[in-house]
Amino acid sequence: MHTLAAVTALLDALDPQELLRSGGYLFLFAIIFAESGLLIGFFLPGDSLLFVAGMAAAGTLTGVDSGAIHLNIWVVLVGVFVAAVAGDQVGYTFGLRAGPALFTRPDSRLFKQGRLDSAEAFFVRHGARSIMLARFVPVVRTFCPIVAGAGRMHYRTFARFNIAGAFMWAVGVTSLGYFLGNIAVIADHVELALIGVVVISLLPIAAETLRARRTRPGGQPTDA
Repeated sequence: MHTLAAVTALLDALDPQELLRSGGYLFLFAIIFAESGLLIGFFLPGDSLLFVAGMAAAGTLTGVDSGAIHLNIWVVLVGVFVAAVAGDQVGYTFGLRAGPALFTRPDSRLFKQGRLDSAEAFFVRHGARSIMLARFVPVVRTFCPIVAGAGRMHYRTFARFNIAGAFMWAVGVTSLGYFLGNIAVIADHVELALIGVVVISLLPIAAETLRARRTRPGGQPTDA
């Protein structure tokens, strides 16, 4: 019972609308930064928070005291972009300094070696593009820049894909919330809209996987 109550309290605390009402820009930018490259940020609601921030900036949230949320869309777009780029940069630097020792680090309550292994497999599969594609995969997006740093990925290559990925994810998902939030059925059913955001966010991965299968002999994927 205590565990269930704790999980319920955590979910309530991480509700995107409540986060924006209680913390505004500060919580928004801090969470996007943390989820982009800090080991402790993997569980944060980046996708849904960006979408709801866009809706809040458009003034289309319903079902909550939307009058308590005052966000300017241009401040939001610039802020989430900078936070996303900076978060990945911190993750890359941490991986660069920690190096291979990171892969032998014992599990703890917040750190699980399996999450790092999943990010490494994603990185090996997609190469340099993984920095951009990982933005659309929860958990993997947190660990992928760390893996890139530990693997000594060329910094200019990392920076290029970091900026492109931050723009596509942070600015793209927020803009979806801003423009689609004006559609009545979406504004009235935020929860369903957030599920749609998750589905849409997986499209770049699906497209990349399909492209890779078509360009490899026999359509068989490889590990490199």
